[in-house]
Amino acid sequence: MSELVQLEAQTRDTHGKAQARRMRREDGRVPGVVYGAKKAPVSISLPHNKVVKALEHESFYSQVLDLKIDGNTEKVVLKDLQRHPYKSVILHMDFMRVDANSKLTMTVPLHFINEEAAVGVKQGGGVISHNLTEVEVICLPADLPEYIEVDMAAIGLDQTLHLSDIQLPKGVEIVALTHGDDHDYAVVGISAPRAQEEIPDGAPQAGETEVLGEKSGDGE
Repeated sequence: MSELVQLEAQTRDTHGKAQARRMRREDGRVPGVVYGAKKAPVSISLPHNKVVKALEHESFYSQVLDLKIDGNTEKVVLKDLQRHPYKSVILHMDFMRVDANSKLTMTVPLHFINEEAAVGVKQGGGVISHNLTEVEVICLPADLPEYIEVDMAAIGLDQTLHLSDIQLPKGVEIVALTHGDDHDYAVVGISAPRAQEEIPDGAPQAGETEVLGEKSGDGE
């Protein structure tokens, strides 16, 4: 688990879309809310520029964060993020408090290693196909991984690695696998490259056009 990401926030009393727009435009702040852990929800605002900077880190989306609200620190995870459809503007953020003794469900990215060294690639000249790039896990906050590594070194040609094949950190479960074997989805596979289709002798080549009904020699 990586070091905790820290952000500072302030409580806010204003609500509504108009007030939120004014906050973003005039104050350069992002409205948000903190909820969970059997406590009342708290409306907050965060500095937009610092939020944008924090979002550059992949771990911000899947890690426990230290959120300092009016000087008091709460441990939270990001549960929802709303972006403007075409501007580089964060519209709203939802954070959920975490309880050290309660498991939480989070989506964690997959990092694929040894792709070029995979048996199916190095020896078989195969092509890698990624079916999943992230996975939903359940664990205690202290066990939440920043990412999960998927080692492809042993995958051969025409072989597929499934969720159940992933080596998980201690204390971490994949949510899909708790629903039965029929949810053991394919994660990544290596297949043989598609052979180039051979062009029959005499067939028109690229850039050539066969004209139907045209006869050689003089006309009428």
